[in-house]
Amino acid sequence: MSATDQAFRGAPAGADRIAAAFARAHAEDRAALVVYLTAAYPDVATSRACYEAAVEAGADILEIGLPFSDPMMDGPIIQAANQHVLDAGVGVADQLALVASLTHLDVPKLAMTYVTIADTRGYAAFAAELAAADVSGVILPDLPVAEADPWLAAAADHGLATVFLASSVSTEERLAAIGSASSGWVYAAGLLGVTGVKSLASDVTRQLVTAVRRHTDLPVAVGIGVKDRASAAEVARYADGVIVGSAIVRAAGEGDPAGAPERVGALVRELRAGVADR
Repeated sequence: MSATDQAFRGAPAGADRIAAAFARAHAEDRAALVVYLTAAYPDVATSRACYEAAVEAGADILEIGLPFSDPMMDGPIIQAANQHVLDAGVGVADQLALVASLTHLDVPKLAMTYVTIADTRGYAAFAAELAAADVSGVILPDLPVAEADPWLAAAADHGLATVFLASSVSTEERLAAIGSASSGWVYAAGLLGVTGVKSLASDVTRQLVTAVRRHTDLPVAVGIGVKDRASAAEVARYADGVIVGSAIVRAAGEGDPAGAPERVGALVRELRAGVADR
């Protein structure tokens, strides 16, 4: 039996929390809203307040970016936020301490980072750190499914879900592998390229969501290209979840840090209204 098979004999505890969040949204006849913010941006205290504001405004799931020096999936807005945090000397341990301080927020939290960080810290040690910080799952966009068994085994040992990404150029064979290996949800990339640069390609994305659903019963959430109420509403008509990152990070960093939580909260309320427009 492969590590992948071992990892998914039972649903991880984190996957259960994520499933409950999607189920609540479905019961309210809307898509779930997943909000991404870079940890410790623009500073630790403001970041904590922004996460709190996002949940108060209606975020169902928090996607917490752990900064990396070469974030290949992320566009200029999130790249700049990553570099800002790294230049400030806020390391992974401090970022996870921030996450651990958010246990009062009763939503699932997923760490979004890159496999170099997980590999450098050691898969087992990193999974243990995440679980101790009350993280429910992980998104490692540069981890190929074919090479994921060691990570999946470590994640399962600590009750962490792992979300894999699918794109419009993924073959049926790859979509089947992604659907089989994922837990929590499958992340459908709304467009090819990095985040925060182009608008959503709706027809292509709708077709991708349909294709993914042929290979999994998990929720399918769409990210990359969603930025406002209109685009959130458009995606919510055919996807189970809507993921918004660059627009939220821009709101957090575009003005006086004292106003960041208010700006984030206002945008999340707008997006929450959008995911209900279906």
